[in-house]
Amino acid sequence: MSNKKSKTPEIDIGIKNSDREKIVKGLSTLLADSYTLYLMTHNFHWNVKGPQFNSLHLMFMAQYTEQWNALDLIAERIRALGYPAPGTYKEFVKLASIQEVEGVPLANDMIRHLVAAQEATARTARKVFAVADAANDQPSADLLTQRMEVHEKTAWMLRSLLEE
Repeated sequence: MSNKKSKTPEIDIGIKNSDREKIVKGLSTLLADSYTLYLMTHNFHWNVKGPQFNSLHLMFMAQYTEQWNALDLIAERIRALGYPAPGTYKEFVKLASIQEVEGVPLANDMIRHLVAAQEATARTARKVFAVADAANDQPSADLLTQRMEVHEKTAWMLRSLLEE
């Protein structure tokens, strides 16, 4: 029996190291945006009030639950590409394109904030998609396509609440 530590094998999945690094940078931004969006949606779920309370409370719960589940998928893809996933508020604040909302906005303002955050997250996913696609990284591209679809559809549904 040998006392030597076994070396972790190099990652050889058909994606260049430099491309994996670029994809992970983008996925880390997506994770930060997604976590910020999750937290914003959960906060609004807790604090919404007014005539739309019940429908918004339930809608926000469905949205933050979906978002929560997506966080693992994004983080696990980062890990599969060989990098640590960011996982602190400090890192998320540095990486995210979405600003936190202070205080408790009125219900319609909550909706406006969520539309903007959903669209920002879709834009982030779209930017990363171009990098993943160019690197022939179908798993990341598939994940990004799914995230864009969810965020664009959710933004549309939220925007519909604001129409006269």
